[in-house]
Amino acid sequence: MRQKLFVFVVLLSQLLWSQTNQSIIKILSFNILHGYTTTGDFDLGKLANVIKNSKPDFVALQEVDFKTKRAKRYDLVTELGWRTQMTPLFGRAMYYDGGEYGEGILTKYSLVKSKNFALPHTPGNEPRAALQTVVELPTKDTIAFIGTHLDHLKDEKDRISQAKKLNEIGVLSKYPTILAGDLNDVPQSKAISILEQFWVSSYNKKKPKATYPSTNPKIKIDYVMFYPKHRWKVIKREVICDTIASDHCAYLVTLELLPQ
Repeated sequence: MRQKLFVFVVLLSQLLWSQTNQSIIKILSFNILHGYTTTGDFDLGKLANVIKNSKPDFVALQEVDFKTKRAKRYDLVTELGWRTQMTPLFGRAMYYDGGEYGEGILTKYSLVKSKNFALPHTPGNEPRAALQTVVELPTKDTIAFIGTHLDHLKDEKDRISQAKKLNEIGVLSKYPTILAGDLNDVPQSKAISILEQFWVSSYNKKKPKATYPSTNPKIKIDYVMFYPKHRWKVIKREVICDTIASDHCAYLVTLELLPQ
């Protein structure tokens, strides 16, 4: 009887250990419309609620203002970090309206290091950036996370050059890496196809779910991608549409980091 009990305890402890040591990571990509709702209110509580209810480990935020006049001088990513109890990071794409404008990252973890990459753009067009951070997970695995927002113009020239630059950034990463953001193009477009030469997309390619606009989504332009393929497994994909919080749906993907 004692021997059976001992075996049961050992098996149970192994099961619990494997469950707590799985590297399950939830990633949210969310274009926050520089803090304004679709009804024109400035209501960061609505944005924070979408994030909190998703329970993500990482959030890539696009259209993030840093102390601009239109955002009432708020540092939006820090404010959302406080409201969601996550670590904030801002990366400038350009100076704007008395402050700055660019990318934001929120994470449950402390940051090992970070870097903001300027993406190529045609003179006169809006500058874009890719914000990268490196973190160590509770499992002692180290990963990189990149949040970005590609050019929105009908002319795809800048998006194509930005996609190529993101591939170059991915090649330089020493760690399993996640790329998330509003890429402003649809599956099978030239820019997305270039990205998918290096990155693996998380969406269902046979039936991709639309993410924009939030009122009645018609196109997919928000993504979560990863590299290398053998280190990641897609567990779940969700499109979260709050028609007031933003004009974009939030895109939530659950990944598992696989052993080497």
